Amino acid sequence: MVATVHPYNITWELLPEDFILDDEPVDNVNQPPIAAALTESLELAGRLPSTALATTNYGICATVNEKVIVKAPDWAYVLQINVAREEVKRSYTPYLQGEIPVVVMEFLSDAEGTEYSSKRTYPPGKWFYYEQILQIPNYIIFEPESGSLEVHQLDESGKYDLCPPDENNRYWLNEMQLFIGVWQGRRENREGYWLRWWDEAGNLLLWGTELVLQEREAKEQERQAKEREREAKEAALKRLEELEQRLRDAGIEP
Repeated sequence: MVATVHPYNITWELLPEDFILDDEPVDNVNQPPIAAALTESLELAGRLPSTALATTNYGICATVNEKVIVKAPDWAYVLQINVAREEVKRSYTPYLQGEIPVVVMEFLSDAEGTEYSSKRTYPPGKWFYYEQILQIPNYIIFEPESGSLEVHQLDESGKYDLCPPDENNRYWLNEMQLFIGVWQGRRENREGYWLRWWDEAGNLLLWGTELVLQEREAKEQERQAKEREREAKEAALKRLEELEQRLRDAGIEP
């Protein structure tokens, strides 16, 4: 990827202690469980190392033209942070505290605002901020009610291109070495569309409840196999006993 020459003065500084963060709640009750499910399956699959940072509605900072800008994507993933986790409790500044996020996601709701739009001018909405300031490789927009998914990836000019899905209706994120796509089903009493991960071989990264169910099914299959083995042994023993009895009836001592 060719780096974009910015017409803006961008610096990477810690969020001032007196900076007031937006405390408004998320727009939709669906957003937190969707974000939590994405992180959970990564962790359970061993794809969330201690140096990585998966965030939900959490501020990512930059200083543009001497003005602090903070945007909080609904979900983001940083492959490598270079500081102790205690230093990124409140916010995260790329380059100063680690790498830029490799993916950010927004989960749209009925309260969708202009910051989700394709506005590419200053002052920065989220699209501008992710594309022009942070230059995040993957920007994902998901509409939970309809299951609509858009994956935008930076091209060589530093602009987002809308990517087509593969034959399985999934999208490959090279930085994650994973596919992402839409899955329909039930979790936490919510029936609907979810974002899920698949590995390079097409295996779904499972949630905790699915792993528990998988383990139960494996134990049940093992129990049934042992039961079939026991029944087979009992049947063989019964046939042997019947054969011995027929021999005895014929005057032959087995």
